Amino acid sequence: MQKMKKDLAVVAALAISIILLTGCLYPDERRVENQVPYEDQLQAVQGAVNQFQSDRGVLPIMTRDMETPIYQKYPIDFNQLVPRYLQDPPGNSFENGGVFQYVLVNPDTDPEVKLIDLAMMREIQEFQRAVNQYMRNNQYAPVDEVLAVGLFTLDYEELGYKERPRVRTRYFDNLLPLLIDNQGQVVIDYSIDLNMALQTYDHDYEAGDDIRELLVEHSPFVPAFSVPYTVDEAGEPTINLE
Repeated sequence: MQKMKKDLAVVAALAISIILLTGCLYPDERRVENQVPYEDQLQAVQGAVNQFQSDRGVLPIMTRDMETPIYQKYPIDFNQLVPRYLQDPPGNSFENGGVFQYVLVNPDTDPEVKLIDLAMMREIQEFQRAVNQYMRNNQYAPVDEVLAVGLFTLDYEELGYKERPRVRTRYFDNLLPLLIDNQGQVVIDYSIDLNMALQTYDHDYEAGDDIRELLVEHSPFVPAFSVPYTVDEAGEPTINLE
């Protein structure tokens, strides 16, 4: 009986050790707490950015090329904020093992902290590599149909995909299709999310306005890898590359 108790104690100790070891080895970016856009973390970074700008007259951002898409153009540089303005980068940030990149919108008027979902970004980058390889091998892009001036759907079968590639966004949990532009860059077709946003939130957008701002206003996330959209005469979202 005594031996059985000892055996059970050994098994229990081993089980606890395995659980602890698994927790230690589990990739940081896959921990649940590192995949949630906590409001308090956003507010902490916002406060740090505001104070940094007040003290120094500039924003704590990394330098990006002028051609960088607007929602990816102003990533926050935590090296400038830590440790004076923040003890550490947020646990859900890329810099601290999380799956979000912290960025700024409206940097010239009212800088506001937002997020890019890096899990989505990685899917797009993987698909971009497939497109780039195809273009190197064939000297042209795997275009299927013209969706708008300078924007095309992709022949996914030519790329070796069994079904049309899509990515899940954080706005309405939709799977959105991927497109390609004149430069061979992969972008997301946000039409479905934008249509739902137009129906869900109050707005006064007119033709020519960039309606992506509706997603930014009502979410902690920015529509990265997107092109401008406006509304047509029927009030439906339409691509606006003019």
